[in-house]
Amino acid sequence: MIVGMWNKSVILTYLGLFSAVAGIYFSITGLNLNYAVICLIIAGIADLFDGSVARKIKRTEEEKSFGVQIDSLVDVISFIALPITLLTTAGMNKPYHAVLFALFALCGIARLGYFNVVTADTEKAVKYYTGLPVTYCALIFPIIFLTRSYLPENIFVIIITASVAIVSALEILKVKVIKPKGAAYAFFGIIAIALIVVYLGTTE
Repeated sequence: MIVGMWNKSVILTYLGLFSAVAGIYFSITGLNLNYAVICLIIAGIADLFDGSVARKIKRTEEEKSFGVQIDSLVDVISFIALPITLLTTAGMNKPYHAVLFALFALCGIARLGYFNVVTADTEKAVKYYTGLPVTYCALIFPIIFLTRSYLPENIFVIIITASVAIVSALEILKVKVIKPKGAAYAFFGIIAIALIVVYLGTTE
């Protein structure tokens, strides 16, 4: 017997995982960092829509609980491990960056744990997230990463370092972030596709 849920309700989550692992591979090998960024964006798209897709599928309570847990585990790889490997290859490779990445990872998993305990287990409709969801890394970092080709490397590293620090803080601060719904999904989807097109048209 194979443990885990392997039905269609988690397919999109697993596709996001595959994309994240591919992004880590592109980052570590240095084949093309643009491909790694694209993988991060695709992982973000998968995470944006996997919940909506899963809710349309009839599931047992066990399958629902499994979906919540597996989503957070995949998020750790997609929006913590992948950005760290990508940004390390892109120039954030000093000892103090390692400390910053540790804090970034800590804030990210704290935010995911908080979401699971306080938000995901409630039946009440959620209008706002408390703290910046880690998924936003799939939007914020690719946009900032676009400046890499136009700025001196030292300036880019300063900007991206500050961005990691700010994102880390926003993930654990009690700030309200509107939960996407309706047209917002289309808006984020269009931005993601536009970013992918830009990165595909840009060579390292």
